[in-house]
Amino acid sequence: MAVIITAAFIAASCGHSQQGTGKNQLSDTTGMAMITFNNPEHDFGKVMSGEKVGCIFTYTNTGDADMIITSASASCGCTVPKYDKRPVPPGGSGTIEVVFDTSGREGIQTKTVVVQSNAENNLVILRIIADVTKSAR
Repeated sequence: MAVIITAAFIAASCGHSQQGTGKNQLSDTTGMAMITFNNPEHDFGKVMSGEKVGCIFTYTNTGDADMIITSASASCGCTVPKYDKRPVPPGGSGTIEVVFDTSGREGIQTKTVVVQSNAENNLVILRIIADVTKSAR
């Protein structure tokens, strides 16, 4: 009987400690962020194998709440995205830099970067394309 009373007390006290902190409460804002890219695709054209080429994707928060990018992951280890982790206010903008290492690649290459955020359109796919040619040595 004492075990049941102790377990009930522990369960009840855990619930009260989280409610009182206010950390897990929803904010009273009703807005929603929206991420809008100027152009979600970049074509490098012809590049030489072994080059590292990069581009910058620009986006705007066209919603009415702060937007936070939670991750940006590439389809291949040869592609590295870099992004700012700070909140973007409504009307604000930011960038995602993508660097593609063409080493060991040849022909038309298409790579993607999946961008996840707290926006209404929380999953956006960016695409880079390059025609990789072998260097004439």
